[in-house]
Amino acid sequence: MGGWYWIGVAAGMGVAIGVLLVGLLAGVRIAVGLALLGAVGGGLLVGLAVGDWGEAAGGMAGGVLGALGASQVVSGTIRRGGTRFGTAAVFALMAVVLAALAWIPVVGYLEATLVPAFATRLRRSAPERYAGLRSLARD
Repeated sequence: MGGWYWIGVAAGMGVAIGVLLVGLLAGVRIAVGLALLGAVGGGLLVGLAVGDWGEAAGGMAGGVLGALGASQVVSGTIRRGGTRFGTAAVFALMAVVLAALAWIPVVGYLEATLVPAFATRLRRSAPERYAGLRSLARD
């Protein structure tokens, strides 16, 4: 495989690290900043582990994009009544799936572009809060 493959793997792994850290820090006020720094550092380490500075740059970019994309979804989940533990568990599972998919050629690049795009689209179309049984209650 060429260098493009390893850059994609590093980018996909960076996305997974960003999603994992944002999910684990759900509900903490400075979570986005901490997760962003951790994702950049994790992406750098993954990139250097699989290759050279090109892979490290791909890993760092993936970490930034993954953390920013996941932060939009996590903040919406918490705001709409999701629990911290449940949110962390779902995002940890998503991070494992993203990390596994990153090893497929070209998928790491797709993760780095689709995670922030999906989060932006989801945030625009989501309702403010789930009504649940409150919609059936009469005053």
